Amino acid sequence: MKMIRAIIRPNREAEIIESLEKAGFISLTKMDVFGRGKQGGVSVGDMHYDELPKIMLMLVVENDKAKDACEIIQSCARTGKPGDGKIFITPVEESYTVRTGELGL
Repeated sequence: MKMIRAIIRPNREAEIIESLEKAGFISLTKMDVFGRGKQGGVSVGDMHYDELPKIMLMLVVENDKAKDACEIIQSCARTGKPGDGKIFITPVEESYTVRTGELGL
């Protein structure tokens, strides 16, 4: 299993989630987060915004589905401008359902 964490622009959230659902990726966690990337924030006139609002999506998928989920996120999130986001993929050794204690997805 793989855990995918995608940091995305808030205005791309609905399209990404809808596209993931259509492809069969139903379960995910969404969090409102703040951060900045390589661009170091945004300057508007005299104001500099150091941390920008973002959305973090987390989903755990089978190993062979990770690339598909990543491609969906990238295609929906990409604007071509700095701040489009970042995707992190890490291995998941085990997962358990709290209610039943069942092992696996």
